[in-house]
This record gives sequence, structure tokens and C-alpha cells, in this order.
Amino acid sequence: MTEKKGIERLIRPELKGFSGYSASTSPETLEGKVEVPVESIIKLDANENPYGCSPRVNQALAKYPAFNVYPDDGQTRLREMLSGYTGVATDHIVAESGSNRLIDLVLRLLIRPGDEVISCPPTFIMYRFSTHLCGGTLIEIPRNDNFDVDVEKVKAAISPRTKIVLIANPNNPTGTPMPREDILELLNTGLPVLVDEAYYEFSRETVAPLVTRYDNLIVLRTFSKWAGLAGLRIGYGLFPAGIADYMLRIKIAYCVNVAALVAVEESLKDIDYLRERVKAIIVERDRLFKELDSIEWLKPFPSAANFILCQVLKGKASELHQQLQNKGILVRYFNEPLLENYVRISVGRPEDTDTLMKAIREIEL
Repeated sequence: MTEKKGIERLIRPELKGFSGYSASTSPETLEGKVEVPVESIIKLDANENPYGCSPRVNQALAKYPAFNVYPDDGQTRLREMLSGYTGVATDHIVAESGSNRLIDLVLRLLIRPGDEVISCPPTFIMYRFSTHLCGGTLIEIPRNDNFDVDVEKVKAAISPRTKIVLIANPNNPTGTPMPREDILELLNTGLPVLVDEAYYEFSRETVAPLVTRYDNLIVLRTFSKWAGLAGLRIGYGLFPAGIADYMLRIKIAYCVNVAALVAVEESLKDIDYLRERVKAIIVERDRLFKELDSIEWLKPFPSAANFILCQVLKGKASELHQQLQNKGILVRYFNEPLLENYVRISVGRPEDTDTLMKAIREIEL
């Protein structure tokens, strides 16, 4: 093997095989490659809110006068707003440019090379990404056939090197909720437990009020899904107060930009509008499930989030993905251990469901 020269020879050896994170497809990259104009592409691959943000956000951003001034790095006003929304005191709250950044920061805070992180696949790929980036060892406890967490197996996997347990609730990409009593059982081990509630507004199940009672509980949330702010990157975490203090110290300065700050404030002022949009997505989720369940070669799984995971029983998920993409409909497909031949479909508007189902019924695999 040729020896690397220059800067490449200095790269950490454990990162030489690092595969990175596979993000969703941007419609503009498909111009001229699909059967519809770019503006007609239906994006159902990243669990975004199909209705967009509150109209108040666009209006406020158009009038905002101080984009030339750095935001408050201490997040004082932002933490007060998030406290009002969550009911958790400000000294437990830290925000970042997306909850995935908080996953990374938590692991940076706790994990040294060789330390173990427990995760329950199939689940959010960022857990693996950030663990490996920190030099940690990922201990994966597979979910059962219904994608439930086997709490006893998780507890049995705990070793002196275990530093944290990562749980998505509801889980991505399966949409599976985790019973509160199972989370409490993990908390009672005394290990830090990170509960990723990125889809909380769709499930309405949360352990956030327990953050002040358990000094080993971390809860993460985001404005990307329910509030339609994915492009502005704003997430937040609820931490034991001492951990929140450390998180504020190690985060990058000015990590939440002023546009995101304005967007959060206007979103929370327009909470009733956004909750109505969430209700519409939940109604459409139930309709989409029934429609998918009517296709004999698809097996959809019940979801508490804003997407539905389907097993492709005939043909290949990759082929279904490609044929839908050719028609201008983007979905996520999986072909990996525990998720071999699956697709995940985000819930869109009623007209998006109609177009999707028409296309699926025309496809031959």
C-alpha cells in the first residue's frame, strides 16, 4: 500500500474508513434526471414538515434589521422562550444548530477512545456517526421484530466501560414509541440516558418533566420537524443543570444564528397554527398507513412520528426508490442489517399521498 504523504498522513487512523452520514437528496441535484420539473418534486425522504413554517417567521425575517450583529451567545432570551414551552427551568436548557449537534456535543463531553455507547438499532444513524467520530465503541442491542427495545438485553450489555445509553423516542426510522416504564428502568441503572424526542410533537409522549428529578436524564428536541424550520437548524436539549453548564462551555460560539432565533420566537407566538398543522399531519399519517397497507407487496409499520416505515415484500426497495424518484417522488430506502429491503416515507399533504399512491400502484417490481 502506498504510504500517504502530506496532510493525509496525519489523519487519525480510526477515521480512515469513516463512511460519514448519508443525508437526504436535494431536489435541485435531480434537475433533468426525473420526469417532472424540479419545482414539482415531492420530497418525502427527510421527515420535513410539508406545510413549512409559520407565516409569521417569513414576515419577521423579512423585517429583521440586525443580521450584521452576532446573536447572544449565552442564549438568554432563547432559553427563556424554551422554558416557557417545555416547562423546564432555563438552567437546564441549551440550544444548538440542530439536535444532531447536541448528540455530538454530549458524546464529546462523555466519551474517550474505548468508552462504550449503547444504542438499539435500527435507529438514528447519527448515534453511530458521533460515537465513532469520538473514538468510542458502539454496543448495539438490536430491537425485536416489532422494533421494540429489549430493556433486559440493554441492561445485560452494561459494562464498566459503558458511558451512556442512546434512545430515540419515537424511534427513527421505525416510528416506534418506547413505554415510559422502560425508560425509567434504564434510568434506574444510574447510567446517563439520552432520550431523543425529535418527534415529540407528533407522539405527545415525553419524559421532559423528569429532567429535574433524574440527574442522569438528557432529553433532546428539535424545531426541524413540527415547526418547519429544518433549513434554519435549531434544536435544544434539557439536561441536568450541571451538565447544561458544561454544554454551554463546550459548544461553538454563536452556534444558533439570529435567523433561527427570530424563527423560534415567531413559531412559539404562533403555536396554535403550528399545532393545527401537526394535527393535519397526524390525520394524513393514518390515511397514508391505510393506503400503504392496501398494497399487497408492502408491509407498513405503525408510527408515532411523521413518517411510516415499510418492508418491501416483493422486489427490491432500491428499485422502488429509483422508480419513485424517476417520477419525482423522493423516499428513503434501506438495505442494511435489520432493515434489509425497507423504505421510509415521510407524511406529506393529502395531494402528496394521492400522487404517491398512484405512482406505487403503477410500479412493477
